[in-house]
Amino acid sequence: MQLDAAPLYAEPAPGAPAGAAYWLQTEDGLRIRIGVWQPEQAQGTVLLFPGRTEYVEKYNDAAAELARRGFATVSIDWRGQGLADRMLDDRRVGHIVDFVDYQADVAAVVQAVDTLGLPRPFHLIGHSMGGAIGLRAVMDGNVDVVSSVFTGPMWGISLMPPVRLAAWVLPKAARLIGQEHRLTPGTRPENYVEFGDFDDNTLTSDRAMFDLMRVQLERQPDLSLGGPSLHWLREALDETDTLSQRPSPDLPCICFVGDNERIVDIPRARDRMRRWPGGELEMLPGCEHEVMMETPQTRQHVYDRMADLFRSAS
Repeated sequence: MQLDAAPLYAEPAPGAPAGAAYWLQTEDGLRIRIGVWQPEQAQGTVLLFPGRTEYVEKYNDAAAELARRGFATVSIDWRGQGLADRMLDDRRVGHIVDFVDYQADVAAVVQAVDTLGLPRPFHLIGHSMGGAIGLRAVMDGNVDVVSSVFTGPMWGISLMPPVRLAAWVLPKAARLIGQEHRLTPGTRPENYVEFGDFDDNTLTSDRAMFDLMRVQLERQPDLSLGGPSLHWLREALDETDTLSQRPSPDLPCICFVGDNERIVDIPRARDRMRRWPGGELEMLPGCEHEVMMETPQTRQHVYDRMADLFRSAS
């Protein structure tokens, strides 16, 4: 597989390896991007699957935390976000043709880590939308990992009943009139951290991490992504419902969810982990959606537990 150098807009964190970025081409002809951080004598490699609106640089600090614990990290700009090819002329709108298309991105990443010769065994971290993509990848055997961690996984979307009904009806109506690419009502073309206030935000209780996300987008506005299209929303609801009906894989797993989670569906996470052989759900007190970008104490706890799981599964 050909790997061409790509830009990486992140300074090395103290004591962490410098990262590198590469362009990949998917089997259906799209260009996506990965970021790679590899410490010396790594014990394995973490495939870090980000959420919707996210980008490689957002996980620079996560890669540093994992490197300090002896693991290389690969993160990804999914199709339609970050510096990867966007799916619509209006690059601010998050869109997908078919949710399963993300598995073509997974396949390209798997080829890339083999080409780069990154150390095995491989482990998975799936955050938010990356939790749905990662769960299918594990279920379908698209990734060869020995353990998995999910943080705020999008195994369901938190919607009030009237909104949920509208979320099923509106995309169908929009498709009939060729408007399924339109922004979902109630969302904006700007990224949440570009217009949202820290007070009562739904991402993190740590102001420094919230400010970091905002600064990253101020410095590199091409990384920004706003709300989802109506079609993306319908595809996501279909995918989460489909996954909910399948059995959990037999793979060591921890799922972290903040007890103030307001973006994904907590009952779906509870149900999934009740049906996961040997899996564990840990609810984190006082935490929001981005548990890897929470307070320093929470971050240390989460990364220590991740590393313990990865070592025990190796």
